[in-house]
Amino acid sequence: MSTGLRDGIAAIAQQGLIQTQESLQEVPVRKNDLSIGIPKETSFQENRIGLTPLSVGLLVHNGHQVLIESGAGNNANFMDADYAEQGARICFNTKEVFECDVLVKVAPPTLSEIKMMHKGQTLLSSLQTGTMKEPYLKALMEKKINALCFEHLRDEGNVLSVVRAMGEIVGSTSILIAAEYLSNVTGGKGLMLGGFTGVPPTEVVILGAGTVGEYAARTALALGAEVKVFDNSIFRLRRLQNNLGNSRIFTSVMQPIVMRKA
Repeated sequence: MSTGLRDGIAAIAQQGLIQTQESLQEVPVRKNDLSIGIPKETSFQENRIGLTPLSVGLLVHNGHQVLIESGAGNNANFMDADYAEQGARICFNTKEVFECDVLVKVAPPTLSEIKMMHKGQTLLSSLQTGTMKEPYLKALMEKKINALCFEHLRDEGNVLSVVRAMGEIVGSTSILIAAEYLSNVTGGKGLMLGGFTGVPPTEVVILGAGTVGEYAARTALALGAEVKVFDNSIFRLRRLQNNLGNSRIFTSVMQPIVMRKA
């Protein structure tokens, strides 16, 4: 290679070094606004958790600090590492979690847990106000807890959003569990719900045409079953038919003679 050619290539390379280079810019995140605590659920057979890892990641991105008690999500198949990857701080001290500005809990806190809370704290939980006793209510009032009940939260359509979501889950899951019990694996009759050419479908009877009944009917119909829905409310039965878009579904008020034949 000639000296002139070498010098030319060197000059081009030198110019490349002084050109504008790309650089990563940090995404601005607001300063921590709230500390949000998620303690481990202690109620019998309570496997749910208030926030999923993705929800925690959204809160952290918006500048909030989230504390998760170690093992809080294990029963819901969310590990500590899943939350840590989304920016949550894993805490091994239960009392420290209860000192956060906002406490998110599925089951209502016990009286002993309320004692760990500080005055003016915000609590998001299913408080089950219909079964709340006077000593429990007084304990919340003495600490001036701002308690928001999941079961009373309404969306812009005036719908009890959390209650409806739980009803949808329960309705769909109930049919899947029933299908499992019908199989011979669990000592059932060895039947499938339906959807097979030349094979009569299984009959499914649903009592109630509310949200749970509607989503149970949706799932059963999707699996090929023959569905019959009973309810004493003509309004709910008509609404279920309209929501399903299936006028052929069997509906009836709760008449003992008809129900015995179902």
